[in-house]
Amino acid sequence: MQVNKAVIPAAGFGTRFLPVTKAQPKEMMPVLDKPTIQYVVEEAVSSGIDDVLIITGRGKQAIEAHFDKSYELEEELKNAGKTDRLDRVREIADLVDIHYVRQKERNGLGDAVLYARKHVGDEPFALLLGDTIIESEMPCTRELVQYAEEYEESVLSLERVPWERVESYGVAEVGGDVDSEPCFPVEDFVEKPPREEAPSNLAITGRYVLTPEIFDLLEETEKGVGGELQLTDAIRALSSVRGVELSGDRFDIGNIPDWLKANIEMALTHDDGEMNEAVRQIIQEQLNE
Repeated sequence: MQVNKAVIPAAGFGTRFLPVTKAQPKEMMPVLDKPTIQYVVEEAVSSGIDDVLIITGRGKQAIEAHFDKSYELEEELKNAGKTDRLDRVREIADLVDIHYVRQKERNGLGDAVLYARKHVGDEPFALLLGDTIIESEMPCTRELVQYAEEYEESVLSLERVPWERVESYGVAEVGGDVDSEPCFPVEDFVEKPPREEAPSNLAITGRYVLTPEIFDLLEETEKGVGGELQLTDAIRALSSVRGVELSGDRFDIGNIPDWLKANIEMALTHDDGEMNEAVRQIIQEQLNE
């Protein structure tokens, strides 16, 4: 088992960011100096992935434009002698081979994943949600790939969330000892359970490595919560699944407060000392008012 391909769903409307997402994909919302989806693609590349498929939808052309070459901009930067910025722009287009397919109707994450079937074929693949950034010492996807190749099973990243928020996530029922096993068996998943019915507070984080078995199961799965095809329902039917507890920081760029939080926290830990100090000063000034 070898994982060489990644799928990034990026077809949602982003209604919680309206009106800014009326003409701009939410995956292009900037976090510091890069759009969200660039962090996701870079994680895939740093995890050994050499082939990326992005599932887009109507109005998502900005994503393709961002990862394409920009001859006019490059020429302008070259003539202006801005070599550092020129190198950064060129690096984006040279990151990895990126392919695109459009989800014609938005019928849930499971439906989006089905659009990857022809491209992925009979291979295992990494699945990274396009609006979730994960910062960790070892790239989250790389860790999942290593365990998936070792056990030859599907592996998901799971994060402990506050119990009062479990009803916002797909939650895992684990079968092993989470504290002693770095990669433990998962027996079941429950989509957005009430707190009193949640089997744990280990929630799906938006990073997966899945075997191609998932495609047949998605074809057989009926629509679930919200009348959409839920990926979690198909994962529950997999012959075996393992989980790995997230060791880094996850930033879900799903609404304005979380987006602001991601910008602030990542600015404070960015490897730019001048930026760190500027952000700290802004925060201190606001606290002193």
